Amino acid sequence: MAPPELSLYDHQQSLTLDLARLTGVAERAWPLVIAAPGPEVPVLPDLREVEVSFITDQAIAKVHAEFLEDPTPTDVITFAHGEILISTETALRQAGEHGQTPEREVALYLIHGLLHLNGHEDGTETGFAMMKRLQEGILASVWPEDDRKP
Repeated sequence: MAPPELSLYDHQQSLTLDLARLTGVAERAWPLVIAAPGPEVPVLPDLREVEVSFITDQAIAKVHAEFLEDPTPTDVITFAHGEILISTETALRQAGEHGQTPEREVALYLIHGLLHLNGHEDGTETGFAMMKRLQEGILASVWPEDDRKP
């Protein structure tokens, strides 16, 4: 099964991103994500394209309010049609808390979005724990350990 075409768009200025590296991370993560379907209906196997946009807290908060009735910024929002929105400002804040570089935090959010597209949900304790375990395991497989710390 071939992976979908991946398009990355940088619509923010708070974090310098290496889009080629993030594309490589997503390409290496794809078989690991697809091998671990979630309990919901996975759409990832049927998608022809996945579009990832890196945006500000203000932009993601607007989408969060419109679609999820929560006006606060969040890390990642995933839409079933293959769109993943990632807040780099949230990544900058949370990277230190997680003991990693901001770009590695962004890669974690990208993997999280792919897992959502493959049928995973994090709205329950069980789902959250499963996604956390999977995304951290996949990230460890596709991101070198020597580039983990800030």
